[in-house]
Amino acid sequence: MLSGSGSSVMWFRKGLRIHDNPALQLASQGASHLYPLFVVDPHYMEPDPTSFSPGSSRAGLNRTKFLLESLVDLDLSLKNLGSRLLVLKGDPAEVLIRCLKEWNVRKLCFEYDTEPYYQALDTKVKNFALGAGIEVFSPVSHTLFNPTEIIERNGGKPPLTYQSFTKIAGQPPPPLTITHSSLPPIGILGSCDISEVPTIEDLGYGDAKQDEFSPFKGGESEALKRLAECMKDKAWVAKFEKPKGNPSAFLKPATTVLSPYLKFGCLSSRYFYRQIQDVYETMPKHTSPPVSLLGQLLWRDFFYTVAFGTPNFDRMKDNKICKQIPWKDDDKLLEAWRNGRTGFPWIDAIMVQLHQWGWMHHLARHCVACFLTRGDLFVHWERGRDVFERLLIDADWAINNGNWLWLSCSSFFYQYNRIYSPTSFGKKYDPNGDYIRHFLPVLKDMPRQYIYEPWSAPLSIQTKANCIIGKDYPKPVVLHDSASKECKRKMGEAYALSKELDGVVNEDDLKNLRRKLDEGKEQETKAKRPRNTRGDTIFVIL
Repeated sequence: MLSGSGSSVMWFRKGLRIHDNPALQLASQGASHLYPLFVVDPHYMEPDPTSFSPGSSRAGLNRTKFLLESLVDLDLSLKNLGSRLLVLKGDPAEVLIRCLKEWNVRKLCFEYDTEPYYQALDTKVKNFALGAGIEVFSPVSHTLFNPTEIIERNGGKPPLTYQSFTKIAGQPPPPLTITHSSLPPIGILGSCDISEVPTIEDLGYGDAKQDEFSPFKGGESEALKRLAECMKDKAWVAKFEKPKGNPSAFLKPATTVLSPYLKFGCLSSRYFYRQIQDVYETMPKHTSPPVSLLGQLLWRDFFYTVAFGTPNFDRMKDNKICKQIPWKDDDKLLEAWRNGRTGFPWIDAIMVQLHQWGWMHHLARHCVACFLTRGDLFVHWERGRDVFERLLIDADWAINNGNWLWLSCSSFFYQYNRIYSPTSFGKKYDPNGDYIRHFLPVLKDMPRQYIYEPWSAPLSIQTKANCIIGKDYPKPVVLHDSASKECKRKMGEAYALSKELDGVVNEDDLKNLRRKLDEGKEQETKAKRPRNTRGDTIFVIL
């Protein structure tokens, strides 16, 4: 246990909240002065004009804006407790070490983070602090459980199924009940270059153009307000069942939209868990994990634990739990998908919502991820993952990679023959196409019988709707039926090879498989070509 008076630093990264924050509790405990600190990290925040959308090289404007709103809210909460948020800019390790020297700190507190980037950063900071005689406290509070403990209980390996994870995990610890009436004052700041929370313009994004911003505002206050609204509808909480829900609902999303608040730690997952349990106690009949709302929080921890315990979790190569599949790196197909120009309105509307809002329903995410990878385009899941990582306001390293591994049938889920139709899936939720009309206004006047497949509309109908396919809106980049059949063939061959080689598939094996698949496609194409009576191939020019 840390002890003694003196100055403390509370280093905020995620965990942007006052409630259930053990690092903040210990930082303030017995401290004569408290320095609440946030470092604007160029690694995430430096503007990059070469990226495909406004923002930095790693984060789109929506997520940056959400983070800044969260910091403004945190600063206000700290000011209400007699403190404030001290904002600095630069390499976090260098900035922090400089401040620790300047302020004569006795105690450094920050929330534990499992991401590889923060693991490396924290080692550097801890080494300096311990060498300087500064006590370090880094509690686990971003997740329900401590991933290290789960892995230890599982014999040193992460549990690879949800069922085994929940069996090992048991019940999570309760949230802290302490409330702060005040915090220790800030000490002398010295020569450290402190600023207020920057604006988008301050960070250099003043010239960035974006048609629409996310309707979801960042911050702990907003998180607790949204949580209270959700918990008020006890029947909805009790009946919540994933994967059910309407992916086309956008004016009032058919889910909590609390994921971005969990991502930034504006909302404690332990507090959320406790609130759900309180509702369950008054509603004896309710859904259960894995499909319940409580089950979704456990899924989050499951992915965090597997990600933390799996080397190279965020890539296919050298990732022991990832199937080795000869994906394509087709830039044109990727760009069409990324920019909402595939010619499939359901897919394109989802991608436009992603660009504009930085968020979409989980089933919508499933559809576009399946379409890019094993469903239609056979493009590498890492390429889609990068797009989500940039554009989502709730982009979370462990969960984003875990979901792409799952949806590409590279890990966790292996029924590659089950795919989401890019036409019929959305139609069963929204037969009139209201979702498509909203996010793709070019199709707003297309009759409902053609809204999901506008290329099938007669030219007279297209003309009347002011949308000529191939001119005003693109033709489909693939024929779904044949593309999905080809994807299944490739997945089947990749799975067969993996089984034959007992899961150890190297680069040369993948190259040979890719060559085999290409030859098979060529033979199939030749077989389908019409022939004349002499047996010569007839070349048809289209």
